[in-house]
Amino acid sequence: MTASVFLVHGGLWDAMDAEAFWGTTGITDGLSAALAPDGIEVLAPDRPQRATAWDIEVAALGEQVAKRSGPVRIVGASNGCTVAVLLTLRFPELVDRLVLAWPATGDDAAANERAHAGMVHRGCPPAAADELLAGGILRGVTDEQVASLTRIPVAVLPSVPENPSHQRKTVDALLRSIRGSRELAGCPEPPTPAFRTNNDPPYLDQLLRTIVEFVN
Repeated sequence: MTASVFLVHGGLWDAMDAEAFWGTTGITDGLSAALAPDGIEVLAPDRPQRATAWDIEVAALGEQVAKRSGPVRIVGASNGCTVAVLLTLRFPELVDRLVLAWPATGDDAAANERAHAGMVHRGCPPAAADELLAGGILRGVTDEQVASLTRIPVAVLPSVPENPSHQRKTVDALLRSIRGSRELAGCPEPPTPAFRTNNDPPYLDQLLRTIVEFVN
């Protein structure tokens, strides 16, 4: 059996894909190089960019998770944390570790209003935007579902510094809700200029070490 790390990128009704989030930032190659000696495969699939429901995304990515013969460690990013949680709940026999990285804030009216306006501007039907943004701490999942993530190790990686879309209060709420979860060293989200250009601290190296330590 081959263990795998499954990277679920961020974005919501925009042009973001796995290559832009994980690939061009050096994360996919860095993790692959670090984990290959241990026989761990790194997968970075594209989420459907214009899905009108979270179930559509889970179905698409779930096909790939279901094909794995060994344990799966999922790293969800930003709005991809929602997909990561739903995949973890759907495949309890496969997923054995979960990282919620830069979790998008779901319980903030101003953040949701901004997100809704942007999604509709990009062509999302208003009713679908309402549905996608509904939830609790995280969009698309209930707080009860979040609190049920206790059978496996769960870690939360904050956005540092925080920003209106990735607030510190979301990290704190997740840590309180998921018994036994722990916080990992934070950094800016990978697609942002702060992650790409700031070498003090070296965010890519820090992020790679942090993820490798947790998933391995």
